[in-house]
Amino acid sequence: MKDFFTGLQFLTRIRLVKQTDWSPASFGRSVKYFTLVGALIGLILAGLNYFLSQLLPAHVLAAVIVFAGIAITGGLHCDGFMDTADGVFSGRSRERMLEIMKDSRVGANGVVAFGFLLLLKYSLIVDMTPTLLTTALLIMPVAGRTAMVICITAFPYARPEGMGKAFAQYAGRSTLLIAVSIAVAITILLGIQAAISAGGAVLTGMAAARYFAKVLGGLTGDTYGAVTELTELITLLLFVIQ
Repeated sequence: MKDFFTGLQFLTRIRLVKQTDWSPASFGRSVKYFTLVGALIGLILAGLNYFLSQLLPAHVLAAVIVFAGIAITGGLHCDGFMDTADGVFSGRSRERMLEIMKDSRVGANGVVAFGFLLLLKYSLIVDMTPTLLTTALLIMPVAGRTAMVICITAFPYARPEGMGKAFAQYAGRSTLLIAVSIAVAITILLGIQAAISAGGAVLTGMAAARYFAKVLGGLTGDTYGAVTELTELITLLLFVIQ
């Protein structure tokens, strides 16, 4: 449970216990529970949709859900998405891209990319019926965190040091198997449409991760967040077009 709470309290703003051990090893051990954290986020978002769908117009509900997703995570993955867009699309050298991504300031590429991401998420949510949206919201964060775990365990880290390196270094060999097993179990419970959407989204996320790794010489904490956001977006898209 300690490792689960480490992952929960790093990936979200949910605080259930007082955390004193934030060592690199504790971060690494928590990775196997990231998909379970995703399931908890999905339950919160699906619950919001269930209780508010009868009270709010569809466009207002969509805005609330998009905002709630950001609020729950504290914008952690959004920040990584913007930093990745700024660096990867800068047209600079690999070393300069990594420097740009480390800069706390957000550039034009990041702002435009993030605005487009929000617009697409909002539009896809509006286009779904409440029942379909409930299922999509349940599986979307699970797919996103599954993609993140694969990024951490299957790709090299691009920097000699950094917070993301702790995840990659201490995750352990069984991490991917445990995380994927949790994700598969959750997906089976939600049905074939959820399986197709989540599976297709994770594959798309891996394609993005391979591109980032090729450009940057590996992945970083920022690209983990970017892949998570892209995977969530594709999950919603596949629900809409099925």
